[in-house]
Amino acid sequence: MRTQIEGSLAVAQAVAACRPQVICAYPISPQTHIVEGLSAIVKRGELPGCEYLNVESEFAAMSGAIGASAAGARSYTATASQGLLYMVEAVYNASGLGLPIVMTVANRAIGAPINIWNDHTDSMSQRDSGWIQLYAETNQEAVDLHVQAFRIAEELSLPVMVCMDGFILTHAVEEVDVPEAADVARFLPPFEPRQVLDPANPVSIGAMVGPEAFTEVRYLAHERQMQALDLIPAVAAEFQAVFGRDSGGLLHTYEIEDAETVVIALGSVLGTIKDVVDERRARGEKIGVLGITSFRPFPLKAVEAAIGNAKRFVCLEKAFSVGIGGIVSSHVRMAMSSHPIKNYTVVAGLGGRPILKTSLNDMLDQATTDSLEPLTFLDLDTDLVEREIARNRAERRSGPAAENMLRDLGGSRPVTV
Repeated sequence: MRTQIEGSLAVAQAVAACRPQVICAYPISPQTHIVEGLSAIVKRGELPGCEYLNVESEFAAMSGAIGASAAGARSYTATASQGLLYMVEAVYNASGLGLPIVMTVANRAIGAPINIWNDHTDSMSQRDSGWIQLYAETNQEAVDLHVQAFRIAEELSLPVMVCMDGFILTHAVEEVDVPEAADVARFLPPFEPRQVLDPANPVSIGAMVGPEAFTEVRYLAHERQMQALDLIPAVAAEFQAVFGRDSGGLLHTYEIEDAETVVIALGSVLGTIKDVVDERRARGEKIGVLGITSFRPFPLKAVEAAIGNAKRFVCLEKAFSVGIGGIVSSHVRMAMSSHPIKNYTVVAGLGGRPILKTSLNDMLDQATTDSLEPLTFLDLDTDLVEREIARNRAERRSGPAAENMLRDLGGSRPVTV
């Protein structure tokens, strides 16, 4: 049903339509409205047979989901930022145990300093945790990916993160086609766990495994992710057949067939990039966009096929690996390792900084003439940075960089929340 709705509440309704049996909830911005929306649905009696657990921490939320999933219940939770970091030990346990939990990550920056705005640092920090990671470009795709995530998770017996940009998507009110429960029931069969705790057949889970089998255990986790490379597009095709929308899959392309320059990104920034590409296309420039939906597993062959014979690619990243640079770009370079192609990493939007069309155009002016630096920080205030570097060189006890730079800007001290 199409309706004007906040992204978080649309996701809550989509998750409810998937008939979870256990929801583990601990609020942290910007995912709070999702678990609040689910709480209201359960309280109204619209989700019979669902146990809604108010837990005392994010670690408890994932631990509860692990216990519920191991017992054979369709399980869901949501988190963001520091909350994801707090549950990391359990995040690895969930994937190591092969439990099909679905979790929303409302992407938000990681401190310190504290920042509640959007970037992808939180979910990128868990890229090697063994979870499938799907990134939504729009609220419609966020809704659709949650429905597909349960199907993917339960088919493979692997946990799935659905990542949606905090505030940009979670708090945006727009028209969304929220799937009807009857249609979801046709697409998503009742949960039949591949593994379940059974008192009649007692087993230990998470037991000690020594060197004689640990490599094989980890290899099988990798093998299931490789299976997901085939399953994810197959599920997306089935979803389109039921709901009439092309949503999900491994990646999406835009104006890429004859592109000499390809801009690659994840999440909501793709909409702004497409607007810029439309303007540059109108001027005759051969430029296209590659949006990656599945970051784990990473679709190496699909990326290689999509970029094709382009002369260069630019990865616009809302996170980066401190001390080396791009995260997404390193994956794309691997995909294109047999192709002589120029490539650039552009870090943008950290901590919620707006990614402006003017800045993207300036960056692309340099990229298309191959004058862009290999690693660029979009709209970096170099004067502000240089002042802090000089301060550090001059004073051993120069103080916290964040507070110093705010004073340089004439702002107030950081607010603790």
